[in-house]
Amino acid sequence: MKTAPSKSPLQVVVQQVNNNTTAWMGHRQNSNDEIFAGQTFTCPTEGDLDAIEVFSTLVVQPGHAVMTIHPFDPETKKWGPAMQSTALELDKSDSDRWISFPQTGLHLTKGAHYGFRLESRDMYLGLGEAAGSHEQPPLLGGQEWSANTIDPSEKYYSYLSLAFKVELRA
Repeated sequence: MKTAPSKSPLQVVVQQVNNNTTAWMGHRQNSNDEIFAGQTFTCPTEGDLDAIEVFSTLVVQPGHAVMTIHPFDPETKKWGPAMQSTALELDKSDSDRWISFPQTGLHLTKGAHYGFRLESRDMYLGLGEAAGSHEQPPLLGGQEWSANTIDPSEKYYSYLSLAFKVELRA
């Protein structure tokens, strides 16, 4: 559901900013394989989504990255249909910085579970990631997700989390 943009102040409502390893996303050079990366999260408040940021550690191959936002069922690990999509063109100057994917106007509900997916057919990108353990996960209420074209089975990791920020206007 889309809503008119709110005038209320922007707040980061979910974030995991630690970065002690790298996850990969995109088209692997010298291979026909494409890696898809993502993150699930629980929304702690109601509001209108403004942007989701991810930390880019290294742009190996410049190109287009696409982020889609989905409802997510953590019990069955099922993704709902894409609610919104944003594409950005990234180049090597986008290495080692936060990349904002504007998602203006999408309304998120308190306590609901969502996820975002990142993919690219022409670029290869290192994403900041935090590695924890089963006893001390880097993010409660969410999991890192990955899949690829060679082995499309989805993998979920509670001991890993992408470095990301969810920005809402409440």
